[in-house]
Amino acid sequence: MSTETLDIAAVGAEGDGIARTPDGAVFVPFTLPGETVAVARVKNHGLPMSWAKTSPDRVEPLCRHFGPEGKGGACGGCSLQHWADRPYQDFKRQLVIDALKAQGIEIDVAPIVTCHPGERRRVTMTARLTDKGVALGFLQANTHTIVPVEECPISMPSIVGRLDVVRRLVAALGAGSEPFRIAIGATLSGLDINMMDMKKPDAKKRQAATDIMLREKGIARVSVEGEIIVEPQKPVLDIGGVSVVLPAGSFTQATVRAEQAMADLVTAHLGKSKRVADLFSGIGTFALRLARKSAVHAVEFDAPALAALDHAARHAQGLKPISIERRDLFRRPMQPLDLKNFDGLCFDPPRAGAEQQCRELAKSKVQKIAAVSCNPTTLARDLRILIDGGYKLKSVTPIDQFLWSSHVEAVALLER
Repeated sequence: MSTETLDIAAVGAEGDGIARTPDGAVFVPFTLPGETVAVARVKNHGLPMSWAKTSPDRVEPLCRHFGPEGKGGACGGCSLQHWADRPYQDFKRQLVIDALKAQGIEIDVAPIVTCHPGERRRVTMTARLTDKGVALGFLQANTHTIVPVEECPISMPSIVGRLDVVRRLVAALGAGSEPFRIAIGATLSGLDINMMDMKKPDAKKRQAATDIMLREKGIARVSVEGEIIVEPQKPVLDIGGVSVVLPAGSFTQATVRAEQAMADLVTAHLGKSKRVADLFSGIGTFALRLARKSAVHAVEFDAPALAALDHAARHAQGLKPISIERRDLFRRPMQPLDLKNFDGLCFDPPRAGAEQQCRELAKSKVQKIAAVSCNPTTLARDLRILIDGGYKLKSVTPIDQFLWSSHVEAVALLER
């Protein structure tokens, strides 16, 4: 380790400041372009120690857990709380622009759809039993060290306000000293808590958790590795006016505002389509909304998510038919023949994107496509395939679903 003074030239795709040195780039977290910083350097990473020059775009972080260790916190949950809104939003929009340019795609990317503090309805924390009690929080960046948190300005108050109950549940159900993950989701009926990477609890531990739940309100369900331990109420989300009962451990969009923004773009683009295919449909984020105007065929590999969508559709009013198909679209993408009766299609794959599916889509005659992605790099790759197959890219809209992180969502709309 050496100590040296570096000038920060830019912010990289992972949210760290980048200093250009004769022996290559050095990545320094919690720094901004134009700053001069003394850092403790190990190879191409540096820990900021002091600032000789700060950026006029630097702002005071909202959270006391944010920042380099010894500077008010060490939480790795956020990476960009210290950046003023406008340059931060421009940075996220530029991530999408740069990814598209890398694939030779030139388009006027729309202004970013912003999100606000206190809106995150789904977070994943890490917990561990210690001699001093339960450590519950987020991992310090690039480490396995848990930073216990008492506040989280990105998260909904219903989550933050019940972290003490979560700790008691961890103490009741946990065992050993190994860390494990906890997914906490806010639903209309209370928190949905799923503990992962931990041993299945015995009968005594299950009873202890049940006793806690009998005394507490605001918790809908507690599960371990997707197995329900106690469920006072079914966790329910409203998706486009339809009530959906969530399977244990299911995926949901991180904020209501971002989900609605994505849905508005998708439904406006596909609203006049008679038959729409919704690929990687999940619990029906788009399918249930699209079914207000179009017949929808939802394709998803996650059986519980697909069952939840099917149940919700069957008990909803005012929807056109929704058919479902369980299919691994990575191993067995929909073929042009499978798609011949659809005039509209949307897809929202995991971060890896939908490369093989897009190769088949590029050979299809589907008139309109809405592509949703949480990874600009794989989105740009998939769009390149579709454009080369004869589709015209009409618009790309970035959406800041993951506040103060380097992750950005985007919706791209195409027509043949």
